[in-house]
Amino acid sequence: MRVMFDEVRGNRFRSWLLCSFFIVLIGVLGAVIGLVYGNIFFGLIVALIFGFLYSLIGFYSGDSMILSMSGARPVTKQEFPYLYHTVEGLAIAAGIPTPKAYVIDDSALNAFATGRDPKHAAITVTTGLLKTMNRQELEGVVAHEMSHIRNYDIRFMMLTAVLIGIVTLLSDFLLRSFLWGGMGRSRRDSKSGGSLTIILIAAGLLLAILSPLIGQLIKLAISRKREFMADANGAILTRYPAGLASALEKIKRDPDPLVDKANKATAHLFISTPFRDSKGFVAKLFATHPPIDERIGRLREM
Repeated sequence: MRVMFDEVRGNRFRSWLLCSFFIVLIGVLGAVIGLVYGNIFFGLIVALIFGFLYSLIGFYSGDSMILSMSGARPVTKQEFPYLYHTVEGLAIAAGIPTPKAYVIDDSALNAFATGRDPKHAAITVTTGLLKTMNRQELEGVVAHEMSHIRNYDIRFMMLTAVLIGIVTLLSDFLLRSFLWGGMGRSRRDSKSGGSLTIILIAAGLLLAILSPLIGQLIKLAISRKREFMADANGAILTRYPAGLASALEKIKRDPDPLVDKANKATAHLFISTPFRDSKGFVAKLFATHPPIDERIGRLREM
């Protein structure tokens, strides 16, 4: 229990740390955009205001947008009674409010959790998973997602996705500004400012190219670590690690793992990658999940 509370506190601290990092990054991008157009402070202020408003919308509406994009529909007790009661029972065991339950009509075996906190959370599973898993396996999957909710992973990962989205938009705008002739204006203006302005613009261009990539790698690294933690906490919650291990083995053998309405923005939320696995170093670098065999092995050893 102490480990769980430490993880919650750690997630809250890392959330603030992540916000601080991205606020600085957004501010730098805004300042460079302002420099390109002749007013560094104007660019900085506009970027920060845009980032704040975008984050606010994403924080309070991100879960609804994700559910809508995924084609999820609410679970009813009449249609899916065991899923309904499993979510309810495990929420009581976890000591959190009962999340809303949703299903996606898809043959792939997958599930995810989303929301900004345990009071505003949802667990979504595919109909393919419901048809394939036995009771212990389904409980393991739901417990895994419940652990993401209890540990505030859902807030952290949603916030990460929103902030990376802001950085990507600003970076794209900065690159387009250079292509549209902003660089030429800045060079003319820099005659009075010296070589420092040119250096700053060059650094800004490099940052515009690299910042989305850096942000994406940070998000993926965080996501992989959290999957191991959620596996362990989910196993503790059900007191039956073999249930989740067996579920992951079935997910691994899924002949059609592609979730039709999944996309790169939501892939890290799922219990297993919603796309077909790719091979090679680059694919592993950008993987949203740790190797499923390693996850199964850790659960089998518990």
